[in-house]
Amino acid sequence: MPTEIERKFLVTDASWRNAVISRSSLTQAYLMRGDDRSVRIRIENGESARLCVKVGASALVRAEFEYPVPLADAREMVALATGIVIEKTRHRVHFQGYLWEIDAYHGVYEGLTVAEVELESVDDHPPLPAWAGLEVTGDRRYSNANLSTADLSGELRHGPSS
Repeated sequence: MPTEIERKFLVTDASWRNAVISRSSLTQAYLMRGDDRSVRIRIENGESARLCVKVGASALVRAEFEYPVPLADAREMVALATGIVIEKTRHRVHFQGYLWEIDAYHGVYEGLTVAEVELESVDDHPPLPAWAGLEVTGDRRYSNANLSTADLSGELRHGPSS
């Protein structure tokens, strides 16, 4: 079973921008969301799409299944989604042997910038870059599934995005 192990941090400044190796424009919407599972559609750069099923109550470790979907189908699914459609730019940065994905949100969550690092094991302790601030791994408000449910922009701590 494919497993996702990741930690999530608020971003404190824009110093990471000089180290970006790639970026993608993402649109993602949730077709179903429960306490311990979600079904998401994601369109990347308006060119390709993937359907993702995540299951697990832990914010750190979850089962994750992801499949390519025809772009036309994905656009229809986005139109059928519940809640807020999330728009963000994902930037990828290498830091001391780890790949970090930094999501700069747009729209309702403009100004929110969150960094994620995927791990091989729950025992991994990656060195933290200076721009990685408060860890929000266990704070469900920062999960994309929760961000799509209701407008939480007024209560979330936004970090600088530029």
